[in-house]
Amino acid sequence: MPLSSQNQDSPMISELRQDIVTGDWVVIAKARAQKPESFKKEEEASSKFSTSECVFCHPEETGQKKDTLIYYRDDGEWSLRVFPNKFPAFERQSNTVRHWTEGPYFGMEGVGYHEVIVTRSHQRTYGEMTVEEVAELVDAFRTRYLDLMKRKSVKYIMIIHNHGKNAGASQPHPHCQLFAIPVISPGIELELKGTENYYKSNKECAFCTMVNWELKEKKRVVFENDSFIVITPFASRSAFELWIIPKKHSPYFERITQREEWDFGEAIQKAMKKLFLGLNDPAINFYLHTSPCDGRDYDHYHWHLEILPRTSIWAGFEMATGVEVSTILPEEAARFLKKQN
Repeated sequence: MPLSSQNQDSPMISELRQDIVTGDWVVIAKARAQKPESFKKEEEASSKFSTSECVFCHPEETGQKKDTLIYYRDDGEWSLRVFPNKFPAFERQSNTVRHWTEGPYFGMEGVGYHEVIVTRSHQRTYGEMTVEEVAELVDAFRTRYLDLMKRKSVKYIMIIHNHGKNAGASQPHPHCQLFAIPVISPGIELELKGTENYYKSNKECAFCTMVNWELKEKKRVVFENDSFIVITPFASRSAFELWIIPKKHSPYFERITQREEWDFGEAIQKAMKKLFLGLNDPAINFYLHTSPCDGRDYDHYHWHLEILPRTSIWAGFEMATGVEVSTILPEEAARFLKKQN
């Protein structure tokens, strides 16, 4: 059912907004709305600048496994390195995935690859780095993706970043994690099904529809360059949520060009910088959503990066219904973040 023309200027105390990809509903609690500045994180003691016991500053000395990829600066020092996680959630132990059953239950071995992607600087977040440094990070994403997608049993590769204790980061040193696993997660399955249904109904990619509308209206656009758009989604699940979406239709992240790597790096750097400045370095999770690498055709899908600042905690309503409550209009969040330079 199409949405009515009613907008955020209506007298309603809240709005239900639906994500056109997944069909998920979110609540925008307008009566509880807060000013953008109220989401800034309060000052707290931080171990961000403590390098004496950092396991990533000198990986060889802290028992990290051999690098799978390493980049060097002009002075011969490393600038970025990738190595297997010392405490992996998935680990390659055989060339096959063994399945098992117990009565009505079904399971499989947690085999796969779990790697850590570490930038050199212990102090600077991605928003504080140069575009060149973040573009190098993107190149590492793609390089490891292209290698691991060829491995037997790998069906999906997820790249994530946790920043801050409230986002689940166990180390303050900026890093990303890559998981190459034998299953496709329910969240991705939901997006794949949602975009397939949208395409069948509208003969157009759901994300392309989003991009075209947002570029036309401009009220939720935070940043754009030649290849990417950064928006606060219409149905934002949390305050100041951002999506980075390729402007041209593209189901597969690993097929980006060298120029698009640079533009993607710039979009990540700008988005993270705006959140860093506007919200006083909040805890953040981001993750890359792309088509599975299982050999099937997913032309109806559109890869993208989702960034979620941790500005609130789920309470009973959210846990009971799965419907998230955001206390700021995405349009207001966009206007606020756009000013942050």
